[in-house]
Amino acid sequence: MTNPLLDDWTTPFEIPPFDRIGDADFAPAMEAALAEGRAAVAAIADNPEPPTFANTIEALEMADRQLDRVAGVFFNLAGSDATPERQALQRRFAPELSAYASEVVSNAALWDRIETLWEGREALGLTDEEMRLLTLTRRNFQRAGAGLPEAGKARLTEVKSRLAVLGTEFTQNLLADESGWSMPLAEDDLEGLPGFVVAAARAAGRDAGAEGPVLTLNRSLIVPFLQFSPRRDLRETAWRAWTSRGANGGETDNRAIAAEILALREERAKLLGYDSFAAYKLEPEMAGTPDAVRDLLMQVWAPAKAQADADAAVLEAMLRDDGINGPLEAWDWRYYAEKRRRAEHDLDESELKPFFRLEAMIEASFDCAHRLFGLEFRPLDVPLYHPDARAWEVTREGRHMAVFIGDYFARSSKRSGAWCSAFRSQRKLGGEVRPVVVNVCNFAKGDPALLSYDDARTLFHEFGHALHQMLSDVTYGSMSGTSVARDFVELPSQLYEHWLEVPEVLEKHARHAETGAAMPKPLLDRLLAARDFDMGFQTVEYVASALVDLDFHDGPAPADPMQAQAETLARIGMPSAIVMRHATPHFAHVFAGDGYSSGYYSYMWSEVMDADAFAAFEEAGGAFDPATAAKLEAHILSAGGSQEADALYRAFRGRMPGVEALLKGRGLDKVA
Repeated sequence: MTNPLLDDWTTPFEIPPFDRIGDADFAPAMEAALAEGRAAVAAIADNPEPPTFANTIEALEMADRQLDRVAGVFFNLAGSDATPERQALQRRFAPELSAYASEVVSNAALWDRIETLWEGREALGLTDEEMRLLTLTRRNFQRAGAGLPEAGKARLTEVKSRLAVLGTEFTQNLLADESGWSMPLAEDDLEGLPGFVVAAARAAGRDAGAEGPVLTLNRSLIVPFLQFSPRRDLRETAWRAWTSRGANGGETDNRAIAAEILALREERAKLLGYDSFAAYKLEPEMAGTPDAVRDLLMQVWAPAKAQADADAAVLEAMLRDDGINGPLEAWDWRYYAEKRRRAEHDLDESELKPFFRLEAMIEASFDCAHRLFGLEFRPLDVPLYHPDARAWEVTREGRHMAVFIGDYFARSSKRSGAWCSAFRSQRKLGGEVRPVVVNVCNFAKGDPALLSYDDARTLFHEFGHALHQMLSDVTYGSMSGTSVARDFVELPSQLYEHWLEVPEVLEKHARHAETGAAMPKPLLDRLLAARDFDMGFQTVEYVASALVDLDFHDGPAPADPMQAQAETLARIGMPSAIVMRHATPHFAHVFAGDGYSSGYYSYMWSEVMDADAFAAFEEAGGAFDPATAAKLEAHILSAGGSQEADALYRAFRGRMPGVEALLKGRGLDKVA
C-alpha cells in the first residue's frame, strides 16, 4: 500500500488528500521525507563541482520539498484538530526535526560552499532576488551556529532539540487545561445573559455531552460571559480558571517549562556570541535592538496607563453604585465597561451581534479583496480535514491564485486563538506553485453563527494574513508570503482590519440575521464612534505582556519567571484591576516556540505602520483607491521577504511613520 502523503496528489489544485490520510501515515512519511532531505543536502555538500548559485543555494531551496509537504499537513492538523495520536507524534517529531535542521547548518562542507559564494558574490551576476536569497541563506546559517567550533555546534543542537520538546509540551499542556475545564450553569446562572451567550453555553453543553449549559474556556464564550453576567461570584470563578491556564499544578503546569525555556534561550544566545536572547532575536527584525522596542512600548504605555487609570475610577464608582464596597477587581472590568458602553454610546452587544453573521462577514472579507485586488472566490466541494472546514478557489481574471480554507468554529481538539497558516506556500522555482492557505478561528457555533465586533475584526485580521500568502509573487518559497520580519508580518493583517470599519462595507454586509435589514444608520454611527472605547484597558493588557516578554529575554534568564513577571509589572505600575493579556504559564506566543519570543511587541510595531498605511488610502480619496491598492500589492503583499521590511514599506509609502498615527487611532493622543 502506498502512503498518500508521499504519492502524487491528483486532487483538485493538489490539495492534500485528506480523506485518504490517516494518523498511521505520518510517521513513515516523515521518516521518508527526512531521509530524502538528508540525501539531497549531502548531494549538495559533496558535489565535486565548484559551488554555483544554482547547485548550492537554489538546490538547498528545493532540498526539503517533500519534508515541507508532509510537515505542512501534519502540523496544521495537529494544531486545528488534535488527537492523542497526533499529540504523541508531535512530541516525537519535534526533536527529530530540530536535529535535522541542526545537521544541515552544521555541515562544514555545505557552509564552505555558501561562504565561497558569499565572498565572490559581486562576480556572480545575481539578480536582486537571487542576492537576497544568498544573503538570507548565509545569515540563517550564521545565526544557527554554522561558524561555531564542533563542541559549540553539538551543544547548540542539544539546546535546540530540548527547546523543541519543551515548546510542544507547553502547547499540549495549555490545550489540556483549556479543554479540561468547564463550569455547569444552572438556569438561574443564565439570568442577565443575552440570548447569544445563552445559546453558546447550551451548544457547549451539548458538545460536551452535559445535561445543560456549560461555560468553557473558549474565548468566544468566556469573554462575553465576563462582559454580561451580573453574578460576580461566577465571574470570579470563570476569570480565575481563564487566567490560571498552565498554572494549576500537576502534569500540565507550565511554570517550570517556561523557566527552562528561558535558560536555554539565554544559553543559545551566548553560544552564538550575543549578550542576550533579545539581542540575538531582534537583530534581523525592523526594530533591531531591545532598546528600540522598549522605547516604542514606553511611548505608548504612559498615555495608555493614564487612560486606564481614569477609566478605572469611573468603573469603580459604578461598582459602588451597585452596593459593592471592595475594590474594582479584574473580573469586574469587562462587566462594568460593557455597562458603561451601553450608557455612553447606547451600544448593546446583543443588539449588535445579529448584524455580524459569520457568513456575511466572510462575504465582506471576500468583497473587499475583490474591490481592492480583483480576487474572486468560488466554493470548492472537496474532502477536508474536518467537517467544519470549507474551501474556496481564489482566481483573478481567470487565473488560479490560491485555495483558501476557512476553519472557523471552536472545538476541544483545536488550540485556542486564531491564526493563518499554509498547507503549501507560493514559489516559482521548479515550476509555478500556488498556495493552499488556511485561516483558523475559534468562534462559537450557532444557527446562525453570530460574531461579536471583535470576532469580526479577528476574521478580517486573519484574512489579511491570507492575502499576504495568496498574492505572493516571488521565485523562492523561503521568502514567499508571510516569510518576512516578525515585526512586519502583522502589517497586512492589522491593515486589513481597517476595511471592517469602512461605513460602506458595514452598510452592505452588516445585515440583520433574521430580517436582512441593514444596520440602522444611528446604530452604525454609534458603533464607529465607540471603536476606541476602553482602549486604555486593551492597550495596557497588551503592552504589559510585551514588556514582560522583552524583560524575560533582555538579560540573564530569571530563575523564577513568575517573580520576574511580577517585578516588571510592579516597575511599570500595572493597574490593579487589569492583568496581562497573556500571563507566563499560557503565553503561547512566547513559549510554544521561538516565533514571537522577544517579539510580542511586533503587533504594536506593525500597528504604527498599519495606521499610516490606511491613511494612504484616505489621502488618495477613499478606502478602495485602486492606485493605492496596486502599490500595496506590488510593494508589500506580493513581495514577501524579497527585500528588507523597511525598504518595502518605504517603497509603498515613501517614508517610515511615527507613533503619532497609532496613538490617534487608539484615541490616546489627547490623554493628559
